[in-house]
Amino acid sequence: MIASETLTEDSLLNGKVRLLQPRDGYRAAIDPVLLAAALGARPGERVLDLGCGVGAAALCLLARCPDVEVDGLEVQETLAELARRNAVLNAVEGCFGIHLGDAAKPPAGLGGYHHVMTNPPFFERGSGTSAANESRAMAHEEKGLDLAGWLKAAVKLLRPKGRLTLIHRAERLGDILVGLRGRGVGDVVVVPLWPRADRAAGRVIVSARKGVRSPLRLLPGLVLHGEGGEFTPQANAILRGAGALDPLGCAEDKS
Repeated sequence: MIASETLTEDSLLNGKVRLLQPRDGYRAAIDPVLLAAALGARPGERVLDLGCGVGAAALCLLARCPDVEVDGLEVQETLAELARRNAVLNAVEGCFGIHLGDAAKPPAGLGGYHHVMTNPPFFERGSGTSAANESRAMAHEEKGLDLAGWLKAAVKLLRPKGRLTLIHRAERLGDILVGLRGRGVGDVVVVPLWPRADRAAGRVIVSARKGVRSPLRLLPGLVLHGEGGEFTPQANAILRGAGALDPLGCAEDKS
């Protein structure tokens, strides 16, 4: 059991989601909220949060789409424990199951998902100074799997015509597109996220469907902050009002 004094209780979606997370270590910010908002999941569909951490993205998705079934896969035992506690805290333990395991070798029985959403480690192994906190380092820096291996694992867990959605640093878009090549996916969609209208995109949301051959689409993105630093109305609707960021054309995925 994790000692309560090492945790904080925070909230997302303007209090719709309550979140226990480590005081020190990886802490969820807006990335999992944006990731969950990009899924066009429909009632009855099965979703996997690959590398779910404490469950932030999964809980945000369930706040928007309460009629889906979500599994989380997490390699760090302490974070998996917190994800289970957060499921209870948010009264969604019946539709959010957490599995302890590695993306490189998922537990038996996982697979066939309509959606896999993921926020992979951002940095290549050895690309910089690792965080002093081991849990934070594991969340930020590739360890067992590189990005290409992570994407391969994610696609394998999808059902035919299922959709992979990830959020990542914009500078690694080239690596993502290379990693998806030859994986049997199509309808690749790229949505840039700009910190301000006059700044380069810092994040991208990338989506792809398994077993389809539609061409790549570069879609209008989302500006997060106005000139005064406040969230734009569009970003505010997503981050605080549980609105959807669904420019991915997911509504057309009827098969």
